[in-house]
Amino acid sequence: MIPAAAKQTIDLFLTQNDDALAVTAPEANGYEFQSSGVVEMLEKLLDKFIDERTTLEKEEMNSKHAYDMLMQDLKAQIAQASADRDAKAESKAKNLQAKADATGDLKDTTSTRDADSKYLGDLTATCEQKASDFESRQQLRADEIVAVEKAIEIISSGAVSGNADKHLPSMLQTGKSAFPQLRADLNTQAQTRVALYLQTRSKQLNSRVLEAVASRASSDPFVKVKKMIKDLITRLMEEANDEAEHKGWCDTELTTNEQTRKEKTEAVETLHAEIDMLEASIAKLTEDISDLTKAVAELDAAMAKATKLRQEEKAKNTETIADSQEAQTAVAQALTVLKEFYAKAAEATALVQTKAEPEIFDKAYKGMGGESGGVVGMLEVIESDFARLESDTKASEATAQKEYDEFMTDSKVDKAEKSTDIEHKTAKKQDQSQALTTKNEDLEGTQKELDAALAYFDKLKPSCVDSGVSYEDRVARRKEEIESLQEALKILNGEDIA
Repeated sequence: MIPAAAKQTIDLFLTQNDDALAVTAPEANGYEFQSSGVVEMLEKLLDKFIDERTTLEKEEMNSKHAYDMLMQDLKAQIAQASADRDAKAESKAKNLQAKADATGDLKDTTSTRDADSKYLGDLTATCEQKASDFESRQQLRADEIVAVEKAIEIISSGAVSGNADKHLPSMLQTGKSAFPQLRADLNTQAQTRVALYLQTRSKQLNSRVLEAVASRASSDPFVKVKKMIKDLITRLMEEANDEAEHKGWCDTELTTNEQTRKEKTEAVETLHAEIDMLEASIAKLTEDISDLTKAVAELDAAMAKATKLRQEEKAKNTETIADSQEAQTAVAQALTVLKEFYAKAAEATALVQTKAEPEIFDKAYKGMGGESGGVVGMLEVIESDFARLESDTKASEATAQKEYDEFMTDSKVDKAEKSTDIEHKTAKKQDQSQALTTKNEDLEGTQKELDAALAYFDKLKPSCVDSGVSYEDRVARRKEEIESLQEALKILNGEDIA
């Protein structure tokens, strides 16, 4: 901080011979004062130093203010950026979870809609078929009632029951020769009536069986027609029994198959939903692990950088403190030399002043020591500046070390938490990956079982579902055919006449 010219003057002054400084009490008029130029120069230097110090202090204050403003702005930007990053990360996580939930809901809703559409189609077709079957059954029942009423009317008429009560007993009593002829005539009439009756019923019921029996009844012998009708009734009843057994078997198999298909379909849908949830969770865990790993790497880099900067700053501060202490020691030594000199000079001047002081001296000699503006004062200011520099550097070093320790502690705690989160999420990801593998295997097995149930249902359709005519309709028609044949057999047996 001392200019080169002033330093050269001070060095020259301090290296003078001690003998030249000794007081030998010269003649009073033989001494000439030579320090006025040095004093003036030092005063100018003092003014210059004060101006430069003022300028440097202003520049330092402005630089410090600009630095503080810049650091405050950067810290605010870092805090805002961190808050924005955390908010965006949280928003991203929520959006991914919402997407996974929406995807699962979409798949569930789509599956439910498809199942409902299929069920609606099947139910509509079943209802239409049931309605058609009900109308056919109602028509057949009405036809049956009409036929029964017609048969009752024929049997109850006077032409049959009245004439039978009137004529048959007397004819049986008159003799045996007329009975065979009468019986033959009655058989012929019964056979004709049976043919007409069966033909009418075949048209009403649209039955080929009754039509064939009607055509045979009109041409074949009486006994053969009765046997044919009995055999046909027996065969129809056997078919009814066989079909009833087959219907029971079909109902059991269809019910079991439907339950199996329903259970397996629900299981497949559930497994699909669980697999989607596991895949979404694994993707989220993978992203979290990646982010945490990146954050740990950033923490390691920040800690390494902070450690390097701290070491460099500590080395610089240590060097500054050592230089300050060394400078203070040197300045203290210089002050000791100057103070000893000026003390001796003051004593010498006091001895000279015991004599009459020459008129050319206004006051006693003080040299460049001066009061506050001399070399001693300047060196004391320099010494205080170095002492303040040492104190400020030590305080700055302590503050920096404290901030570094706090940063390292917080970073280590944060790193430990993130490392623990990575371990937990990694373990959870492994568990869910294993669960996903198991779910996929379960889905594959369940899907095979569902496919087998669907294939078996396709095999049951031709014989149990898609037969063209419903079981109830076939039973009703077969019943009416049997009843028609039994009625025809009664006619042939003469039960309607008796």
